[in-house]
Amino acid sequence: MTGRTVAITGVGLTTPVGIGIEENWAAVCDQRSGIGYYPKDDLPHCFQYFGKVKPFELIDPILPALAPQMKFLNRGALLGFSSACEALKRSGADLSVIPRDRRALYIASGDFSNIGCDFLYPATKEGTNGKWQEMSFEKLNQATLTQVNPFFLLQSILNNLFSFLSAFGEFMGPNTSLASLSPCGSEALELAFRAIQQGRADIALAAGYGNWITEVPLYELQGLGLLSKCDAGEQSFRPFDRLRDGFIPGEGGAAIFLEAEESVAQRNRNVLATIKGCGNAVEFSPGRGLTVPERVCSRSMRLALNEAGCDVADLAFISAHGSATQKGDRSELTSIREVLEAEGADVPVCGMKPYTGHMGAASDLAELVLGIYAVRNRLIPATLNFTITEPEFSDIQVLSHHRASEKKLFLSLSYGIAGQSSCLILSVP
Repeated sequence: MTGRTVAITGVGLTTPVGIGIEENWAAVCDQRSGIGYYPKDDLPHCFQYFGKVKPFELIDPILPALAPQMKFLNRGALLGFSSACEALKRSGADLSVIPRDRRALYIASGDFSNIGCDFLYPATKEGTNGKWQEMSFEKLNQATLTQVNPFFLLQSILNNLFSFLSAFGEFMGPNTSLASLSPCGSEALELAFRAIQQGRADIALAAGYGNWITEVPLYELQGLGLLSKCDAGEQSFRPFDRLRDGFIPGEGGAAIFLEAEESVAQRNRNVLATIKGCGNAVEFSPGRGLTVPERVCSRSMRLALNEAGCDVADLAFISAHGSATQKGDRSELTSIREVLEAEGADVPVCGMKPYTGHMGAASDLAELVLGIYAVRNRLIPATLNFTITEPEFSDIQVLSHHRASEKKLFLSLSYGIAGQSSCLILSVP
């Protein structure tokens, strides 16, 4: 897999803690979360806490021919597009000098749950008078005419942003749209990285987005047993803590722009980071169904370390997935401890999802971006709301406060139920 060195020159973030890199990084420095309380009388208590992006405007001009297509982008896709625009702008790249068939695009847009029914919720609520017991079909029909977006079917397609960005930036090189579990943002980034590394493209854009804060996704996530009961309000999202009981969802978008390092030097641009190693694996649990295996990311961590050619001790920190579920965090900490003990290393661990809420396919890319800025600022981010973990993991340094570090490498983990995991190692100059 050897080839060209691949540099990250542009990044973009649209999350509940801020619009753009500056706002997001300031929130991490201040240890401030974007999770809030949004009371809805007809929803359970735990559904009233989530990470919501504040109103924003797209500042990039849309070509007249594309403007009518904007109505087909759902809320999550708009957040992803906002982040992609920022990443493109920050890169400083002039796409007009790059052949269209040398521009790669990889989008991570969703997971495997059935979350395409949100559009019908308001009309259904009105048809039952908000009591959810008996349906008035006359009221339902009337409400559907006024409260259901006529483009609901098109907005539910997971590759809408992929199609729109392909036309917007004329990305006509290697490309695909991924819709799987949480790690698909990291997987999209690896695909973008490989396309340049192997000489199939000269630039690439990887973007991920997610919107898990509407009613139907909330009910489905609760049905999977993944959501916190929010007994401690906004502070209930506490990865690796012994009192953890699940995550709090959010919405957002994240994007990373890559190019061959030699072209960066020719343009005299600063390199934000270089990708040193990637690892993807699936750990099966025979007979246990859709669950997290005992060591969900051991193999993917080793694969990434092996490709990067570094030791665990070389890492400034490990940016963990940190879903705050009992089983998921236990499996992740077991995996981390196994890799650390194999080399006798002691590397700090942080979980950054409590800053934004779990944003689905946007979270792993967002955490990579925040990890880049952490290393640039010689800082290891704190894990919000963490106090103490279980005794068997007391030897792992899960940080509840920021810490300084001079090291230039960090590892980011992401995994999903059923044992899918993805790891990346980045070097930050």
